[in-house]
Amino acid sequence: MTGYAPSTNITELRESATIAASARAKALRAAGRPVIDLGAGEPDFPTPPFVMAEAHRALEAGATRYTQVEGILPLREIIAERASALHPGERITSDQVIVTAGTKQALFNACFSLFGSGDEVMVPTPGWTSYYEMLALSRATPIAVRGAPERQLKLTPSDLARASTSRTRGLILNSPCNPTGAVYSRDELRDIVAFAAERDWWILSDEIYRAISYDGEAPSLLSIAHSTDRLVVVDGVAKSFAMTGWRIGWSIAPRTLTRSMAALQSHTTSNAATLSQHAALAALSNPTAAAEATASMVGEFKRRRDSALELLRAASIEVIEPQGAFYLYIKAGDATHEEKEPGTTFARRLLEQHDVAVVPGAAFRSPEWIRVSYAAPTEHVMEGVRRIIQARISWVR
Repeated sequence: MTGYAPSTNITELRESATIAASARAKALRAAGRPVIDLGAGEPDFPTPPFVMAEAHRALEAGATRYTQVEGILPLREIIAERASALHPGERITSDQVIVTAGTKQALFNACFSLFGSGDEVMVPTPGWTSYYEMLALSRATPIAVRGAPERQLKLTPSDLARASTSRTRGLILNSPCNPTGAVYSRDELRDIVAFAAERDWWILSDEIYRAISYDGEAPSLLSIAHSTDRLVVVDGVAKSFAMTGWRIGWSIAPRTLTRSMAALQSHTTSNAATLSQHAALAALSNPTAAAEATASMVGEFKRRRDSALELLRAASIEVIEPQGAFYLYIKAGDATHEEKEPGTTFARRLLEQHDVAVVPGAAFRSPEWIRVSYAAPTEHVMEGVRRIIQARISWVR
């Protein structure tokens, strides 16, 4: 019997480093190690009770059958309505919306439908690990573009101009950003949108963390772009409603592209889970209850952020101050000939010697850094940060 040989489709594929870090922490805890897991990228809060109650009602009413591939119409209609309220131009309609099994699927649908062999797509770096892999699976080439530390590693049109070629076809934006927590201002986004429009690039805007912002909601590209002709906006309920396991995301795109992505989805996953769609509908249909639940969660994230930053600054450790999301991006050291990935080495030692799990920055194409999630109980966050400081000081010595 011959062994398994991977298809050329996946020979270059790397597993999700964020999921791998969390899985390693859980395995060590199951084995009896007192590991503090600061690698997870999901809110440590329960799904709001009003969403759970509506999900129970939907289940009792028989929400267990297939739906349209694109999702149930009431959910698509309310997503389109909310998008139209943001967009100063044309009205967004339900036939521009596809409900997906999480925002990952929405992003993959877009990448696979838009890009192919020979295409280059800009990825602001550090950027979420799956962007690079999704583009590679689409046979496109991800181009990592680094921003300056004094700008929270955010990109400018000048950065994009230096990295672009005649093969550049698009750009992925993520604000608030995973892993840095940086938020692009309206002016910064307006400049990037104008730059991309001049070159007929597509923009994929990943806005899953938009409601988790510490100075009001982060700007949506829908509120900035004059046209949606070359824009795909991706969002979902996972982060803002603590509904990661429900696996509901969506895309908003031009109708022709939406039809292509729906055809792709019909041959991969078909519709997102029916019960989860009804839960998402409840979350979006109750703005007052939703706003209260999100504000409570964001307030707690902000308190954790502020306390952790105070400790890190007192220890003179370089960190990007997050304006949104729930991550601290911490400088582990400078890459050298002997130590090419100091973040990876530091993360490994931190877990082995101090029982704290974080994600190495190499996962986000910035190997000098580590990502620390404060979506964990406050006492775990603070103790974990204290151990990180201790480990960082002893490592430098």
